[in-house]
Amino acid sequence: GNIYWTDHGFSLIEVARLNGSFRYVIISQGLDQPRSIAVHPEKGYLFWTEWGQTPCIGKAHLDGSEKVVLVSLGIAWPNGISIDYEENKLYWCDARTDKIERIDLESGGNREIVLSGSNVDMFSVAVFGAYIYWSDR
Repeated sequence: GNIYWTDHGFSLIEVARLNGSFRYVIISQGLDQPRSIAVHPEKGYLFWTEWGQTPCIGKAHLDGSEKVVLVSLGIAWPNGISIDYEENKLYWCDARTDKIERIDLESGGNREIVLSGSNVDMFSVAVFGAYIYWSDR
């Protein structure tokens, strides 16, 4: 198995084996402040949230190829990101808009607001079965 992580200081997404060997950078171009990562091993996708100058939700293959932006409008401080493997949906929470939203993870379409609060400062989100869990600061 592999582990993926973001490096905020160097604006990188990296991967390594679970024991730390074979570490390498898979995405280094076009990132400003990558925040969180979600991996879909079965489909071979990597998703991330980006704060930076142009906040967005990105998608690429696990080797970093075919990088695309799925969401770039109506997004400010996307924090946590989570995959609903049963429904093929991608969820994220935004600390500035105080929302949890979701899209189809293949196409990026069918964007929906799942939860909207006020002054919540959402930090992370997780989806399991019919439940959505989130934390705030």
